[in-house]
Amino acid sequence: MRDIDALLDELRGVPHTRPADARDLEQLLATVRSAAGRWADVLDEIRQSARGIAGPRAEAALEVAFRRAEESYVELEIALRDCAGDVGR
Repeated sequence: MRDIDALLDELRGVPHTRPADARDLEQLLATVRSAAGRWADVLDEIRQSARGIAGPRAEAALEVAFRRAEESYVELEIALRDCAGDVGR
């Protein structure tokens, strides 16, 4: 699962300081959105590979986790677009 290693590398690159301005916030959101997308991909791969192996509750829990990760990605995309729109104004 190289995706997990790539995700961890991406998360390690997230700055430990608060954004100083809108451009910093936009860069932070872009990084976090990308990591959220990778996390959704990882969960999707696990969810698919668990079919027929895990019990029904585990499969349902993996489905919910995957959907929440997808929703997180979408919400971060919305925040990034809004922030990018503010920077351009």
